[in-house]
Amino acid sequence: MKIKLLMLLLFISGITQSQINQYFKDIQFGDSFLKAQKNICKLSKKIQVVDVSNPSFPLSKDKEKHLIASKVKGKYGILKKVVFTFSDDKLSFIQAKGNVIKSIGTKAKRDPHSFLNYQIYNSGLLYINPKTDVASFLTAKSLHLNLYTWTNPYLNSNTETNYNSSVKIPSFIKMGYKSESILAIIKESISLVDVKYLGKKNSIEKTQINAFGIEYAGFPRKFEIRFENNRMSKVWILTGKEEESRIRKKLTQEFGRSIFENDDWVVFNNWTVLLRKNKPEIFLITQELGLKYKKIYTK
Repeated sequence: MKIKLLMLLLFISGITQSQINQYFKDIQFGDSFLKAQKNICKLSKKIQVVDVSNPSFPLSKDKEKHLIASKVKGKYGILKKVVFTFSDDKLSFIQAKGNVIKSIGTKAKRDPHSFLNYQIYNSGLLYINPKTDVASFLTAKSLHLNLYTWTNPYLNSNTETNYNSSVKIPSFIKMGYKSESILAIIKESISLVDVKYLGKKNSIEKTQINAFGIEYAGFPRKFEIRFENNRMSKVWILTGKEEESRIRKKLTQEFGRSIFENDDWVVFNNWTVLLRKNKPEIFLITQELGLKYKKIYTK
């Protein structure tokens, strides 16, 4: 299993690097800031660098930096603006805006399906929103976070955005409520929502609501909400491994010291709030499910 996973990650990494080189000459994910900056300067005469004093980008542990380039000479046309995001001095995410559809969109290999507002290319590692003319270049880590649903604020402004840093349980998280009620509440404030019917025969879990762009713990995130017998019972909030210590500190400040910890979980709030370590996310569950987890892990 571990060998297969490693091969898959290497395969994704190979696709990722080839797709970046296809559009931005001599630039690759993982490049240091200085190396990338040198090559970006060959593509754009107007660049600006923003150092973020308090990192909130999920792929950044200690340092977050954005290089904003205007009128970028891509291989297939000039892009109005491209923001290159660096996490701990490594290029980790790229978003482009303006002339995207006419340049990148005409040359990229289109996948046979779309998702919500997005056209998908290059085996799921390039997402384009034709309505906003924004392209998101992804890695396996940024795909986990669904970063294509986030628009880097520096694409539209040079002003830093301060997201809600709270880790309080959001008001719409109402365990035991029916899916129809929760969906109506979410749609009042969130425009990007997907309802997934799981199709599990003889299962008490049949519906999952995916809500994107909910500000939580310092960043707009994806919430995956599950229902047992049509009643809310579980919520996954997707995070990045690199921000684990920041989130743990916030959870401790909000709920007090953890009551249990092993290699996979850090548990808070009487087993209803769990920080997952082996797959980065926050897990919110009912008290009943929490007590079941407690029995499993504290035998």
